[in-house]
Amino acid sequence: MKNIIKCLLLFSLNLILIENVHSQKLQLGNQIFELHNVKGEIIQFQGSKVLKIERDLIALPFDSTRLEATVDDRHYAKLIGIDDFENGTIEVKMYSQIQNPSPYKPTAGFIGVYFRIAENDTAFESIYLRPKVGRASNQLFRNHAVQYFAYPHAKFDTLRKIAPFKYEGSAPVALNEWITMRIEINGEQAEMFINNMKYSSFIVDKMLGNVKRGGVGLYVDIATIGYFKDLKVTKRTLRVPKVNGNKIDGI
Repeated sequence: MKNIIKCLLLFSLNLILIENVHSQKLQLGNQIFELHNVKGEIIQFQGSKVLKIERDLIALPFDSTRLEATVDDRHYAKLIGIDDFENGTIEVKMYSQIQNPSPYKPTAGFIGVYFRIAENDTAFESIYLRPKVGRASNQLFRNHAVQYFAYPHAKFDTLRKIAPFKYEGSAPVALNEWITMRIEINGEQAEMFINNMKYSSFIVDKMLGNVKRGGVGLYVDIATIGYFKDLKVTKRTLRVPKVNGNKIDGI
């Protein structure tokens, strides 16, 4: 009987711990964020209050031999109060560092945005950066600086195999500096702008997600410390693109 009671107490404790992992909330200004499989805090950083998050490897383990299965997952800080984002603009300032010591040497400072997040975390879309390779001397590396994916069926490795470089691109970014990312989402298309540049650095012509509206979140992955501030989310109705000139099927 004592063993049964002990097991029940341990089971109850584990349930409480799991609930706490998913219910921890942090407030930055007038925005509240709910942590999903990340550890976080509000700190003073380079003269501003920011949200600092790192992936929680206990809540959601990482396996370098199973990259496709254990990255691009449900590790993010969700903005509370928006659960119907479909079309519009998401803009945020973000800064990434590599953890020291790093649990994964090939890390590239993975940091970015999740959007159209299903209420139960079963699906979402994302655009994120690999700042470490944004200014690499090798063009092939630079071409991996931006990544789109759709959870759960179209993560980075799957997309790299079925459509090389179609869902990746370059951007003039780097570690240890502030980056302003703005994503314009309209129907099936997403367009990303970096550091208030006039023209976009990256376009997803047709997104692959199963959910058309949902929440917004801030993302980091393995071995990355992410700092975020000045998140702005603006919802819009669908904009029908104007057709100008003749259609060109080739170059």
